[in-house]
Amino acid sequence: MALPLLQMPGGTEIIVLLLFLVISIVGLAILIGATYWVYRDAQSRGNDNAALWAVLTALGFFVGLIPGVGVVVVYLLVRE
Repeated sequence: MALPLLQMPGGTEIIVLLLFLVISIVGLAILIGATYWVYRDAQSRGNDNAALWAVLTALGFFVGLIPGVGVVVVYLLVRE
């Protein structure tokens, strides 16, 4: 049974666009959440470089998921 949306002209493109939007929103939520968590954790531990860690985390997740997770792992290893 075919999906009705795929039978209309441009249906496939709409599905691809919706998937892209959902993935982008999830990625943005992960970026913001991880950045906020690293900043608040560094700030609560009295780290003077909390803003720098937040910027590095945001840049890491902006580049991609693996670099972003890498920055968080590095932060977890060097935090005091």
